[in-house]
Amino acid sequence: MKRTILAGLLGCVLCLPALANERLFTYSYEPETMPQGAFEFEQWLTLRTQRNKAVGQQNYNKWEIRESLEYGVTDRYTVEGYFNFSQASFRDPATATDSSSFHFDGISIENRYLVLNPAEHAVGLTLYLEPTFSGDEAEIEQKIIIGQRHGQWKWAFNLTHATEFENNLHDVEGELEETFGLAYNLNKRWAVGFEFRNHNELPEYKEWENTAFYLGPVVSYRNEKWWAALTVMPQIYGANFSGDPDLNHHLELEGHEKLNVRMVFGISF
Repeated sequence: MKRTILAGLLGCVLCLPALANERLFTYSYEPETMPQGAFEFEQWLTLRTQRNKAVGQQNYNKWEIRESLEYGVTDRYTVEGYFNFSQASFRDPATATDSSSFHFDGISIENRYLVLNPAEHAVGLTLYLEPTFSGDEAEIEQKIIIGQRHGQWKWAFNLTHATEFENNLHDVEGELEETFGLAYNLNKRWAVGFEFRNHNELPEYKEWENTAFYLGPVVSYRNEKWWAALTVMPQIYGANFSGDPDLNHHLELEGHEKLNVRMVFGISF
């Protein structure tokens, strides 16, 4: 019996670094952080697609690619470094010309600190800070992350504020975002659920330019060494408060898209 219990405990310890940082969502961070000394590689791929002719961006597609290495400095503090890339293409119907561009969007350093462990408190709480620098542009992003698990159910809520510095750091734009995810574990490998996202832009912090709401399903898979999650979120409502440049009364298609799709893939070491 002692040998059986010891073998079971050892198995749990060996599995912990590989499974501790599994993600059930792609837009909503969960409060858990990496175990101390654990490494993980992550590949992010986001598709933002479909604006319209009125804003001069017909057949709009933007791919955002992030490659990162995550490390558990302590059981409460996790740091992650990102390389960011993007590729955008669209057709301008006014000039009948196609535009396509590929950019290196800089380096990001993500910092997450676990304030309240969800395994020990009614709600988990993590604080997040991520600076990004790409030469003539920079950004600093902060998040408040809360969440908890209830049996086979798990939820997470993120409140995000970001400040972007553009045009050789002369222009400033603020962003406010809220995300919520709810998922159910079908078994030890698969989980399904949904994610909600609301994103807002505030140029120069002088006006609330727009808002866009997204809602859609998420599915995730994990095993001992890797995991993956996929979210598909169509825009369900949007508005531009400085007019109606996209000529759409129900969606915001100047600064946002009709559909966002994101996949995140992680491998533990």
